[in-house]
Amino acid sequence: MSCPALPEGFDLTDPDLHQHRVPLPELALLRRTAPVWWNAQPHGVAGFQDDGYWAVTRHADVKEVSTRPEIFSSHRNTAIIRFNEHIQREQIDVQKLIMLNMDPPEHTRVRQIVQRGFTPRAIRALEGALRDRAVRIVTEAKANGTGDFVTDIACELPLQAIAELIGVPQRDRSKIFDWSNKMVAYDDPELAITEEIGAESAMELISYAMNLAVDRKARPAQDIVSRLVAAEDEGNLQSDEFGFFVLLLAVAGNETTRNAISHGMHAFLTHPDQWELFKRERPATAADEIVRWATPVMSFQRTATRDTELGGARIRAGQRVGVFYSSANNDPEVFDRPEVFDITRDPNPHLGFGGGGPHFCLGRSLAELEIRLIFNAIADAVPDIRLTGDPRRLRSAWLNGIKELRVAYAQRPDQRVG
Repeated sequence: MSCPALPEGFDLTDPDLHQHRVPLPELALLRRTAPVWWNAQPHGVAGFQDDGYWAVTRHADVKEVSTRPEIFSSHRNTAIIRFNEHIQREQIDVQKLIMLNMDPPEHTRVRQIVQRGFTPRAIRALEGALRDRAVRIVTEAKANGTGDFVTDIACELPLQAIAELIGVPQRDRSKIFDWSNKMVAYDDPELAITEEIGAESAMELISYAMNLAVDRKARPAQDIVSRLVAAEDEGNLQSDEFGFFVLLLAVAGNETTRNAISHGMHAFLTHPDQWELFKRERPATAADEIVRWATPVMSFQRTATRDTELGGARIRAGQRVGVFYSSANNDPEVFDRPEVFDITRDPNPHLGFGGGGPHFCLGRSLAELEIRLIFNAIADAVPDIRLTGDPRRLRSAWLNGIKELRVAYAQRPDQRVG
């Protein structure tokens, strides 16, 4: 299906495009005219030996792809829609050890084990420590007067949540943050992170987690690591499986929540009526709208295991299929006035945590808790926070990232009343 209104060579996964904006107008055009559209690419530019992928833009179609793993595989080419064009195939294939890139039944086995760490009871057990940490983060930022919201506030709580979850000592937590940053920043030349550095960081993180698993196997403790690797009667993760699970957490649980918080703050400060509403009422629906609005993961991919049809398009076995959550979360067939940031939106069936199916985000409750706690702390301690510059976006093919957001944490003296 063609879409002649888009310029020749247009690519929805172009990292240069995403450094400036999310292509919402183009996605809206595709939803109307070619909801399953062949996005041609120069051969091999995404790291795969092919000439493009099918772009799926409607909410209903994204859900269908997400819930049919027997037809749309995460394992064949992984869920990452674009790598560096110079990546070697073996570097892609090694990522199939990450749960995100598995299909049932192997995915089912691993997920049944790791979900022990995300029970309501496990999340509730973290709430007190994370609330105290959120207050401390915002209080320290306030003392600086001005700063970069991303590094001052948004980045630390997601890191601390993961570290609390798996029992990483405080002295090692900065390492986790540094490794996770480098793993996803290789598309951004300003950060001077090469793909090789990203791969090295991934291996360092995996090695650290494997050593943690080996220690818990030998000396089980009352923590989630022991439950995942030393529970002989319930099935457990091998040390390498635990290493790749922590690698997934470092991106899926750290980078994405950090970007949701950063985009959420920018949305509040560019929609002051919503910030006033949040400060006054703290609606429980706010976190979901922040995630919908931000959609930190713009897209993932699947690979067709057999010839099939979707949205009027005939997809051949072996072709890649991109599911565009940024588009699905702005589909007017599902959301009333999706272009409006409305923290009271209810219902809010966004796909910011995936489109359902086997890969629906295990950490949804934890992410929503972090978002609620950090914005409550901001509203209490720095209610007059304001922007002092435009956000600077991450150059990435699939992450909707903000790498800098300059703010002042209090009103200027001449703005105070009374």
